[in-house]
Amino acid sequence: MEVFIIVLVLLVLIGVSNVIYRFVPFVPVPLIQIVLGACVTVIPMGIHLPLEPELFFILFIAPLLYNDGKHTPREELWRLRAPILVLAVGLVFATVFVVGYTIHWMIPAITLPAAFGLAAILSPTDAVAVSALAGRIHLPKSLMRLLEGEALMNDASGLVAFKFAIAAAVTGVFSLHKAALSFLVIAIGGLLVGALLAFIIIGIRQLLRRAGLEDETMHMLLQLLTPFLLYLIAEEIGVSGILAAVAGGIVHAIESERLERDMPKLKSVSTNTWSVILFILNGLVFVILGTQIPDVTSVIFEDPGFNNVVVLGYAVVIFVLLVLRFVWSLLFTRGWRVFGTSAREAASFKVLAMTTISGVRGAVTLAGAFSIPLFLQSGELFPQRDLIIFLAACVILLSLLTASIVLPLIAKKRVPEGSAEKAKAEQEWQIQVMKAAIRELQQETNEENEAAVASVIGEYQRMIQQLKIKGVPYKHTGKINQEELAIRIEALAIERNYVKDRLEKGAITEKHAEFYSKMLDQLELILANRLHLWVMLFKRMKGRLKEILNGSANSWRLAFTEQDVNAIRGLKLECGQAVIEQMGPLCTKDKMNDPTEWVVAHYQQVVNRIKKTSVDRKIKEPAFDETRKELHWLAVQAERYEVQNLYEQGKIDRGQAAELRRIIRDREASMYEQDELG
Repeated sequence: MEVFIIVLVLLVLIGVSNVIYRFVPFVPVPLIQIVLGACVTVIPMGIHLPLEPELFFILFIAPLLYNDGKHTPREELWRLRAPILVLAVGLVFATVFVVGYTIHWMIPAITLPAAFGLAAILSPTDAVAVSALAGRIHLPKSLMRLLEGEALMNDASGLVAFKFAIAAAVTGVFSLHKAALSFLVIAIGGLLVGALLAFIIIGIRQLLRRAGLEDETMHMLLQLLTPFLLYLIAEEIGVSGILAAVAGGIVHAIESERLERDMPKLKSVSTNTWSVILFILNGLVFVILGTQIPDVTSVIFEDPGFNNVVVLGYAVVIFVLLVLRFVWSLLFTRGWRVFGTSAREAASFKVLAMTTISGVRGAVTLAGAFSIPLFLQSGELFPQRDLIIFLAACVILLSLLTASIVLPLIAKKRVPEGSAEKAKAEQEWQIQVMKAAIRELQQETNEENEAAVASVIGEYQRMIQQLKIKGVPYKHTGKINQEELAIRIEALAIERNYVKDRLEKGAITEKHAEFYSKMLDQLELILANRLHLWVMLFKRMKGRLKEILNGSANSWRLAFTEQDVNAIRGLKLECGQAVIEQMGPLCTKDKMNDPTEWVVAHYQQVVNRIKKTSVDRKIKEPAFDETRKELHWLAVQAERYEVQNLYEQGKIDRGQAAELRRIIRDREASMYEQDELG
């Protein structure tokens, strides 16, 4: 039961981290997850999860690297094979010797073999961390491919070097010739075993299909088991399980391209299943990493034998030593078309700096450090094991913080300065957001809602066409946006008072007044800012609870006749004219900068639309109308997700995201009015 509670808490933290990230997208999700993991450990009655390295590697690293192998373009890997090997193998061993000797010189208590082991486990970059950072930082495509390829390969080289260094520290025996030969056997053997096993699994799946077993669930189960089988069998044979998982992923990518044509439904099932699994595994990696930090640091900070300031200084020096990555990249980019550019461009400071800072260390490093044995062969305690683990954890945090802060500054794109260029960029973003809504609607199409989907997609296509013709007429500032919002809310209050007055005079029925009031409440919810939104939600929940207790929860939803609908439309027409009469004299006629003018113009459009459609309005099927409402809601949500994605990827800033959300909000309000009034 205790294990279940721990897993449940960790999963909740993953969800919480993504909620927090929505509000502070400038902080990467991995850092948020590490902090949450640390917090849940230090609180009273917090969870304490011992890290088992072997279980960690097979449960998390194997499936994650297998998936990376499946999705990394093979052509790019082959084209960048030379620089990938230079970074994944050459840089790893250079780091082991340079950083290892420096650590031993700086901290003599750490023996030379142990120092080599620490340097080895610090040398590999973390594919999971690199991918997490790349989601919000616009790195050059070729650089991203290089980093992905390096991260796929250097885990094996770093862990093999670590294995031999720790073995030398434990036994006191080391043979360079034997270590070099073993490295080749382990690395090449891992790739060959992974590829061979992948082909065998593919053959088994084909035999099952020929036998008539084409159930997508069963084939999906085989996919999920594959990375674990690859890792376990390779490790049992004595070769690299990590490289076996990578090679198996690459081979299965080839098979997937052919299988998609034969089993199209499997592609959809596989994509959705893997997306959930990867989301959970990626999150758990960093949350678990966070749970280890407090225990690792407390061992050192509470030990009187260590000077905390000096120890932290050691960590900073070791992290700075990793600038060797910059020097190494500089030496080997001279004259090479490493990044798909000229040698001069490839060796530019910006590209080399991004290559250096993107070498983020992650959970693989900490898991390797925890795998250091407690005792030497002689029975003595492993020298400075706690200090080694602490230094590894500090370097991980420093690399993540540096990449999170510095990379966005280096990789940031320049925003167009001219007003024409800005308008064009804003237009493109609006179109991109609306196209995201269209894609979402297309995915929701089926035989039952085909007509409604076509109708809503037609609306979006017309809006895109109008935007292309008219362009972006104006841009709100934060102040003007708030002013317009306040005026829109004031206009709704005018409508409310008008409806109340008509009800008191007996000009409209209570049913119509109640329906119209509910519609105004919903419009206010759509338009409201966050603080006002919470107030409105509280009021609405209070009203709903009162209705339920009174047994009239759905009284206002009584089936409306055509006469009722016409009465509501007539009431909306009168309310719109009342708003125009009261607010019209307040307009300054400055259509570019007067929020009151914009609100009055909106109501004038509503009035004109009602007058125009009232003449030849056709009665629609209720099911069609309800489907359109649902599709409008899905489309608006898709627009909001796209805006958030643009913001998280650094393509738009906070002000531009707010402007796009304002446009979506206005569009949602207009759609809601249209749906309710027919």
